[in-house]
Amino acid sequence: MNGSIIFFALLALAVITVYRGVKQVPQGSKWVIQRLGKYHRSLAPGLQFIVPYVDSVAYKVTTKDIVLDIPSQEVITLDNVVIIANAVAYINILSPEKAVYGVEDYEIAIRTLVQTSLRSIVGEMKLDDALSSRDAIKAKLKASISDDIADWGITLKTVEIQDINPSGTMQAAMEEQAAAERQRRAAVTRADGEKSAAILQADGRLEASRRDAEAKIVLAEATTEAIQRVTTAVGSNDLPMMYLLGENYINALKSLADSDNSKFMILPADIPAAVRGLMGTLK
Repeated sequence: MNGSIIFFALLALAVITVYRGVKQVPQGSKWVIQRLGKYHRSLAPGLQFIVPYVDSVAYKVTTKDIVLDIPSQEVITLDNVVIIANAVAYINILSPEKAVYGVEDYEIAIRTLVQTSLRSIVGEMKLDDALSSRDAIKAKLKASISDDIADWGITLKTVEIQDINPSGTMQAAMEEQAAAERQRRAAVTRADGEKSAAILQADGRLEASRRDAEAKIVLAEATTEAIQRVTTAVGSNDLPMMYLLGENYINALKSLADSDNSKFMILPADIPAAVRGLMGTLK
């Protein structure tokens, strides 16, 4: 009976010893082994053997690319504008022992480092440059933190700027500014159109006035020429002139008589004398 108990106890001890000494590391992982509390070695994927009861698996570290989401944060630009920026970093652990022993928590450390570097980089840029220079920010950000995390056995594969936008208050101000600028341009365009139209109208009135003046001058010259010719043709014989003026005079009186607005007609007693008077005035 005692022999059976000892046998089963030794068998159980052997099974436990084998279990503790044989390790199967999955693909995409590395295990950090400590011997009596001190780092001993790292186990690669596959079937591995360690010293039971002396060696222990202290950390299990993935060798796959790790995606770290960098939380959004407020950043003040060079021209004192608050913007909201966040990013995402892709890292890979090359030396698990450095990652677990070099820093308390490498994920928190890298997030903090990216946030700090991002604030520093954007803080040296103006708003317009920050909004339009994602590639430049990305390059500076990668260069600034790659050397720091290399001491932890971690490489930065890439870092991407997800969003970089002005704060809500700034966006409202920018929209108001853009609307005001559009209204200003519309007002300038409208004023230019009204100015051009006024200039064209003034030019038209000036040209019309000039043409009217020229027409009056031509008409006056023609009238003068006609009077001179009639005077030359009539000479001292005023009978034809009296006949023409009398005929026009009679026609004018006839038109006046036919008018609906005429109430009275005053005729001179001596029409020939009136015609001679008109002729004298013309002379």
